[in-house]
Amino acid sequence: MNKRNYVIDQNFQEPGLFTSFALGVRLRRYQWEVMEAVSHSVRNRLGRTFVVIFPRQSGKNETQLCLYMYLLTFGKNQGGDIIHVEPTYKPQTELAMLRLETKLEQCPLTMNRWDKLFGHIYTVNQARVVHFSGEPGANVVGATAGLLLSVNEAQDILPDKYDRDFNPMAASSNATRVFWGTRWTSDTLLEREYRAALTAQEEDGVRRVFFVTAEQVGATLEPYRLFVEAEVRRMGRQHPLVRSQYFCETVEAAAGMFPPARVMLMRGAHPARTAPEPGKTYVFCIDVGGQDERSSGAALDNPARDSTVLTIVQVDLDGGDVAGRDVAGKDVACNVSTGPTYRTVHRRAWLGEKHTTVFAQIRALHELWRPQQVVIDATGVGEGLWSLLDAGLPGKVLPVKFSETEKSDIGYRFIQIIETGRLREYAPLDEGLLEQLEHCAVQVRPSAARLLRWGVPEGKRNTAGQFVHDDLLLSLALLAVIDRQAWHTSTPPASVEGFDPLEM
Repeated sequence: MNKRNYVIDQNFQEPGLFTSFALGVRLRRYQWEVMEAVSHSVRNRLGRTFVVIFPRQSGKNETQLCLYMYLLTFGKNQGGDIIHVEPTYKPQTELAMLRLETKLEQCPLTMNRWDKLFGHIYTVNQARVVHFSGEPGANVVGATAGLLLSVNEAQDILPDKYDRDFNPMAASSNATRVFWGTRWTSDTLLEREYRAALTAQEEDGVRRVFFVTAEQVGATLEPYRLFVEAEVRRMGRQHPLVRSQYFCETVEAAAGMFPPARVMLMRGAHPARTAPEPGKTYVFCIDVGGQDERSSGAALDNPARDSTVLTIVQVDLDGGDVAGRDVAGKDVACNVSTGPTYRTVHRRAWLGEKHTTVFAQIRALHELWRPQQVVIDATGVGEGLWSLLDAGLPGKVLPVKFSETEKSDIGYRFIQIIETGRLREYAPLDEGLLEQLEHCAVQVRPSAARLLRWGVPEGKRNTAGQFVHDDLLLSLALLAVIDRQAWHTSTPPASVEGFDPLEM
């Protein structure tokens, strides 16, 4: 039997049989249901729109591949193109093409019978898969989705880009559309299509939404359940990435960064201190404000200026039982095994002081507290104080240059520290810090990078008309940089390994 006759003789018209026998893949039920519904709409030219929301690493790409292989193999009956869209060309489109190419070469129905054209088009018989990037500047006009318009990671593609460049590709054939992804914010393309598909589903009773969460995947796949539970312990159940990537919950595109429940997790019972405890490990976190040229007792040149703030934090390498949140989001006592516990013990603030004066006082505090590390905001006005400290405390100072990406990473990790119960503020909680927490806004950028923009908005005033800053907050958040280090509980408190960035 030659390979061309193999397709006819082994006519696996049912998608379930096709994946099992032709591809050697046994899909889980929630995957198989998607493939059945979408292929049925394609085969019968029904032009339906589907939304598939799966948690990370639960088989979304595998389902796509099986669907494409099925349509390519039997697409000779009606021909046409499958348009596959990814948010970026590098690496997402390239990875999608590699996955398809590997499957085409492995499947006995397509082995040695497929071609690749122009670097992004794969053909079998009269059917093709055409890959496009959904990046805002990508030139993608001119294609027609004869069989299927498939938009992967739709939460990361701008709605305007889709409406202008991709949606018209389905017009002439009324092609079936499917949007794949994990939920992010309520203003994404995925969320828009999800709401529309729900409405259509309610009107005619035909299932268009396939929504699966980590609990459902974990119920049938034990390793996945264990992995997700570990991620919840590591990052916290209410961390934005855990909520969206695994439990398929939206996060607010623009909201307060520190809701009351998160602030409550920060409250500790220990008092502030004016001197260190013997045998304890400490770190300094410094956010740098501007300096005024003024004589002693004179009015500030800029009363709206941030202060330079030093936060002194005790690092507990033993972890211990602290408050956190479980998988269901309830506050519980939990043993922290994901990193040190941080306890704020002292704060100092200098408003408008010359950096030479601040340096002298920080060096004196360093002699008293003997911190293992000093992390400082060395962006802009912070460079001068950083230079002084670096020269005066060689080998101790870790500078941070705030960029959009760096501040986003610090924001994510700071939330992670709080949500896993590893940060404790001294009691009572500093009123100035509390005010800054309450006024701190966060905005989620609509892109694959999922960057956070956060901080107290410029010019923000409280009810008394006074400016609200975020210097206390930024100083505390620099703990996220300290948390990137490889702290080891087996070593004495005075010994800390070198800086070792971790992936979020």
